[in-house]
Amino acid sequence: MALKEISSNKCFEGFQKVFEHDSTELKCKMRFGIYLPPKAESGKCPVIYWLSGLTCTEQNFITKAAFHQAASEHGLIIVAPDTSPRGCNIDGEEESWDFGTGAGFYVNATQDPWKTNYRMYSYIVDELPHLINGNFPADGDRSSIFGHSMGGHGALICALKNPGKYKVIN
Repeated sequence: MALKEISSNKCFEGFQKVFEHDSTELKCKMRFGIYLPPKAESGKCPVIYWLSGLTCTEQNFITKAAFHQAASEHGLIIVAPDTSPRGCNIDGEEESWDFGTGAGFYVNATQDPWKTNYRMYSYIVDELPHLINGNFPADGDRSSIFGHSMGGHGALICALKNPGKYKVIN
């Protein structure tokens, strides 16, 4: 799967990057932020998936959380995906702040017209880790999942449905 680098910034001796790719699960372009600590230049690092809340994009955690120094010091890769598909042109996806764009709830929709694109559970649990492990020095056996608000719900759902997949859930 081809990744397009959108941005790259040196930060605490590592790099904060944003990538875009064509998602097979969501049938649209998706973005995620990834922080690569300096240790990633010489070997695999544990990875934390951070799931944000309603209306957020991949930029929310990157710009507001001040996590870079700690991630650098502890050799942690941090992945912050967008919260939902965007630009799918589904009738009604832009009508409400709490349903549709920005509100994927980290579940797989089961009804039309949403079920084709709104498959955030499968994206977070399957597609994104495969993409991260295949393109970055991420230690797939040492992954954790965190989140806030809607993302906290998503982290719990993903972890509870996949016992043993994540080392830490928060």
